[in-house]
Amino acid sequence: MPLTDKVTFTVQLQNQNRFQIPKKIRWQYKLEPSQLMKVTLSISDLGFDESFLGNMLPDGRVTVSRIVIIQLLQRIPALKASFIEVALEPV
Repeated sequence: MPLTDKVTFTVQLQNQNRFQIPKKIRWQYKLEPSQLMKVTLSISDLGFDESFLGNMLPDGRVTVSRIVIIQLLQRIPALKASFIEVALEPV
């Protein structure tokens, strides 16, 4: 079943501003590294909601764009310790 609907999950940012897509989601929707997705990061407590186009690396990680990281750091100084809700949608 390919990714046709919006899928949401919660993650923490890892090194080099990346997050891991859970294996269950990758396997259930047969996500490919070449597949382009709309990635939406949101933190409901702060009212932060930002989207960008991205694709998954072969190891299942997605790199967050530099512009989004700068906007997040302006609101959350300790970004690595925060949980972020991620939504993946097909383009």
